[in-house]
Amino acid sequence: MKYSKPRGTRDFLPGEMAARRYVEQMIRRVFIRFGYKEIATPTFEHLELITAKSGEDIVAHLYHFKDKGGRDLALRPELTAPVMRLYVNELQNSPKPLRLYYFGNCFRYERPQAGRYREFFQAGVELIGSSSPEAQAEVIALVNAVLEELGIREYELHIGNIGILRKILAENGIGEEVQAHIMGVIDKGDEAQLEEELNRLELPEEEKEVILGVLELKGRRGEVVERAEALLAGRESVLKELRSFEEILDALESFGVKNYHLNLGIARGLDYYTGMVFEVYAYKLGAEKQICGGGSYSLAEVFGGKPVATSGFAFGFDRLLLALEKEGVKLPDTERTLFMVIPMGRELVPYAIEVASLVRRSYVCELEVMRRKVKKALAYADAKGIPYVILVGEEIKEGKVLLKDMRAKEQREVNVEELESVLAAIAKGNP
Repeated sequence: MKYSKPRGTRDFLPGEMAARRYVEQMIRRVFIRFGYKEIATPTFEHLELITAKSGEDIVAHLYHFKDKGGRDLALRPELTAPVMRLYVNELQNSPKPLRLYYFGNCFRYERPQAGRYREFFQAGVELIGSSSPEAQAEVIALVNAVLEELGIREYELHIGNIGILRKILAENGIGEEVQAHIMGVIDKGDEAQLEEELNRLELPEEEKEVILGVLELKGRRGEVVERAEALLAGRESVLKELRSFEEILDALESFGVKNYHLNLGIARGLDYYTGMVFEVYAYKLGAEKQICGGGSYSLAEVFGGKPVATSGFAFGFDRLLLALEKEGVKLPDTERTLFMVIPMGRELVPYAIEVASLVRRSYVCELEVMRRKVKKALAYADAKGIPYVILVGEEIKEGKVLLKDMRAKEQREVNVEELESVLAAIAKGNP
């Protein structure tokens, strides 16, 4: 019986994995340059940890199960909650700020489509311990630095502040649980449902107009702030939140990030965000255009820790790769096989193994292990696109091998003692 992979999952072939690992390492390098240290958490967690602040939509799409001890567990749908659980368990007393990064797979039982899978991968960071404008701005600047490093050009960075909406709702006596529900509706972009929810809350018409007006505040900084100040006139606590938000934007511009859009309609689909939020869109991806999202939040106290200011984000790694593909960014094949060693007789296999071992100290090298005739082994190398073949013949007893250029159809004798320097020159010309 032939088995197929589960719906919403993927197999990755060698070429795909080479590209994924290359991009992953580029992202890691940028995270490390900013001072972030890698952590890892379990693939599954206790169900109550995941449901505590994940938002209605995410909870509805969990993979959850009971283990043999009857415990309720869930595959992680994102990584922020597990990271903060790790922080509360292991790192609360560490010097602040903590800069942590992660890379891992996540699971949501959603309808598979382009750019959306049931098993997907995230790369992200959490900056724990500071609510300063520069700390929050650094997180956004880090996103920008990653995108520049990858060579993605056609994207938009949208920045908002969920704290403004939360303060308006709080002033109207709306508790955090209902606020979270409203934010989930806003995140879905369902205007009709939002109208229904606001009517159900029996808010004064003026308050509904202010909330809907805030959601429409989108564009360049000067224009949006001016309109926001007019709309929120007389609401001192809300205006204070707006002024704090502007301090973050000032710091962000000091980081050199100036090409952004303000979008006060961003809500995010997770319940724990409290202030600044942002999303990155790559419009060439169509409906599934979001490649990154994050913001500032408070979560440690939900998991039994002391309250601590935190900012973070996660890249949708799969969508990042799609964005690179759509923009035509060419990724180098860092696992490309440059050389192949072929023994020209069975008695020469031990010598061929020694030569292959020598080459493998520095370069990707295949050894002929199928015991094919030389002609068939060369045909294999040609089919695989291996540009250079080292033939180990009787010359090896004199300390020499034959180096064959498969593209030029030329070969020459090379002393084994000089082989490393010859191969280095070849590799330099074949980046």
